[in-house]
Amino acid sequence: MKILVTGAKGMLGRTLMRSLSGHELIGTDLPELDICAAGAVNDFISALRPDAVIHTAAFTDVDRCESEPDAAFAVNAGGTENIARACAAENAWLLAISTDYVFAGDLDRPYLESDPTGPRSVYGESKLAAEQAVRELCPEHSILRIAWLYGPGGPSFVHTMLKLGAERDSIKVVDDQIGNPTSTFAVAEGIGNILTAGLTGTIHLSCEGEASWYGFAKEIFAAASIDCKLTPCRSEEFPRPAPRPRNSRLENRALQSAGLPAMRDWLDDLQRSIGMI
Repeated sequence: MKILVTGAKGMLGRTLMRSLSGHELIGTDLPELDICAAGAVNDFISALRPDAVIHTAAFTDVDRCESEPDAAFAVNAGGTENIARACAAENAWLLAISTDYVFAGDLDRPYLESDPTGPRSVYGESKLAAEQAVRELCPEHSILRIAWLYGPGGPSFVHTMLKLGAERDSIKVVDDQIGNPTSTFAVAEGIGNILTAGLTGTIHLSCEGEASWYGFAKEIFAAASIDCKLTPCRSEEFPRPAPRPRNSRLENRALQSAGLPAMRDWLDDLQRSIGMI
């Protein structure tokens, strides 16, 4: 397949460009293509005529989104709308990356693809608007929700912990938020399986298993052989501009129902990935 990857310079985009062998990959990012410029997007995609577009480009700084909501919606919602319209015009399959932040985070179980959304941050609201644009404008689409992402080059929680662990003797880490730590390698592998199977619709694509940020940090330090004291704490001790979901767990029900390979176990994935990030 001829596949266009938007946001190819970003953390996930870089891994996709290296990992999706067997396809003709074309990567684009700023300044070559501004997804907020509808005309430029239309011209770019109509000239390229890709079979599929993996749309990773986004405004992902969650706290900056709170102070810059217009920019967040312009990129995440407006930019995705432009991509969706251009894909529909060329009959291209759109695989759009979304997030656990579209959920409120107050369930006591992992979220299914079919669960009601209810974002509590500007970032989550803008990404939900992006999802809605994809569903409304592009008939052939896959919306891929991921969470707690890390990968080569960062930025990510893993990179932050490695840096702090090397600089300090002890740190506090939040222990009352839980999710599925997920590497870009695992996501790329999952997307490869989705491309092969032609699976469309809304799909959760996070690693199996769960941890709190504190538990995640413990395993990062263990995998990297870092001797730094970790102390668990509550979210209230580290107030942030954007509220974080207490429960970011995603269940990969769509993958299971389609009979596709399960996502990697998060801890196994971390141990095999730590030396490559």
